Amino acid sequence: MPAVQFNFQRYEKKYVLTPAQYEQIFSLLQQYMKTDQYGLHTICNIYYDTDRYDLIRWSIEKPVYKEKFRLRSYGVPDRSDDIFAEIKKKFKGVVYKSRIAAPGDELQAMITQGRVLTVSPQIQAEMQCFFQRYRLSPKVYLAYERIAMEERLDPENGLRITFDRNIRWRGEKLDLCAGDEGQPILPEERIIMEVKTPASVPLWMVSLLSTCRIYPGSFSKYGTCYQRYIAAGQFPASAKLYSTERTNIC
Repeated sequence: MPAVQFNFQRYEKKYVLTPAQYEQIFSLLQQYMKTDQYGLHTICNIYYDTDRYDLIRWSIEKPVYKEKFRLRSYGVPDRSDDIFAEIKKKFKGVVYKSRIAAPGDELQAMITQGRVLTVSPQIQAEMQCFFQRYRLSPKVYLAYERIAMEERLDPENGLRITFDRNIRWRGEKLDLCAGDEGQPILPEERIIMEVKTPASVPLWMVSLLSTCRIYPGSFSKYGTCYQRYIAAGQFPASAKLYSTERTNIC
């Protein structure tokens, strides 16, 4: 399968739901939204950071501008499957994402050796500069189950709503092909809902949120993992064990 690329911007709002809130809002959404073609699926990520975790520490301070780098696969990939490399930025509430997809060994060569792929030289150059500026290495594996929804009448308009649950992490086996096991990052059952749109949230969605008494909340999967486990000392010294040069992307 040929590598693909994406470069887009949108607004994202997060909501931390109880199971009861999830059941209510998911039921009400059925008249406007439908589950996309992938249904319930697992998303796997490896987050990169500096040895001092500067990127996530800065992000937690809620600055006007922040950025991060991650690898992502949809399900546990085989060695030959395409995976994504992504730079995600946020400036004044707007999220910008640049990503490319290629087999894991090709992305490994791009990151560690500067090898040029056949897709998007501009995004590749941005990623290589990102690594040179921060001297990144893989730090955390995060996985979760996701249901994504799109509008029934106009699925191409860009409005998407996702529900993530069973969020889990590990600080070893930083390899997307090494299974999706991990330790839960939340002690209680919570579902993270994200409303993603290129423009304003439609009025019907605002009405549903009000009916269910659901309000925006600040939540970062990687940030929560860092605060609850890494900063608390419940994390192995992965910076020494998993350098960029030695870690398998896939």
